[in-house]
Amino acid sequence: MRSMTGCGSGCFQRDGWEVTAELKTVNHRFLDISLRLPRNIAFLETAVRNTIAQSIARGHVDVYITVRNTEGSAAAITVDYQLARQYYEAGQQLAETLGTKNDLDASRLMSMEGVTVLTETDMDQDLVTAVCTEAVAQAAANAAAMRGREGIHLKEDLGLHLANAAALREKILARAPSVVSEYRQKLENRLKQMIPEGIDEQRIIQEAAVMADRCAIDEELSRLESHIRQMRSYFEADTEIGKKMDFLIQEMNREANTIGSKAQDGVIAQYVVDLKSEIEKLREQIQNVE
Repeated sequence: MRSMTGCGSGCFQRDGWEVTAELKTVNHRFLDISLRLPRNIAFLETAVRNTIAQSIARGHVDVYITVRNTEGSAAAITVDYQLARQYYEAGQQLAETLGTKNDLDASRLMSMEGVTVLTETDMDQDLVTAVCTEAVAQAAANAAAMRGREGIHLKEDLGLHLANAAALREKILARAPSVVSEYRQKLENRLKQMIPEGIDEQRIIQEAAVMADRCAIDEELSRLESHIRQMRSYFEADTEIGKKMDFLIQEMNREANTIGSKAQDGVIAQYVVDLKSEIEKLREQIQNVE
């Protein structure tokens, strides 16, 4: 079992290029990768997504990629000297006209629009893609390992709440046979008060049978036991199980609601309230299972 919460980083360097990758993951219904790359390295997007998908099956993943040329700048600066001269001469004429000093020095001229141009040098896309793939693979593996460690704690908490749910089911199972017998005794006592001279025993038996049929919860308890057993079988799975567990939780909640509506017993009603509380705690935790 793995959690969907985790983070990881990776760095790889080869032939003058270094790529650093950082991943942060949280819960999500599907694999949702959020990746925003600068235009000059946008070609890495497909490789990044494919590499992450090999280690992470589900969750929202924020990805941060940094590419650096370790042998020097990946950009070159060019200066338009003719345009700079035109700016300077225009400033000189303006200063003479206004009777002020021309303060256009070299640094100011370089900041003028169009004077300085930053151009990217050629990038070996195949090489950078290979380096990026290694870095992202490291980051994804580290994130998956952290998600696995978080999954251990998640499994312990789920196991506790599932054990509580199983114990409450056993209490309901033990209490269920008493419901009909107590109903029959109450019915018989009321009839004796209403008809002191004698009661029809056959009528009491019929009423008790109707009550037993109406409040029978054997099937619901059996299905609930099956769901609990199946939920436990997922604890040791090393694949994507979150969606399956979420479906089982819905079924467990449905069985609990049916038991509560059919049982017509105060004691069982209280057990059902506690059972639904445990199921809700399970549901909250399962939202973070991969």
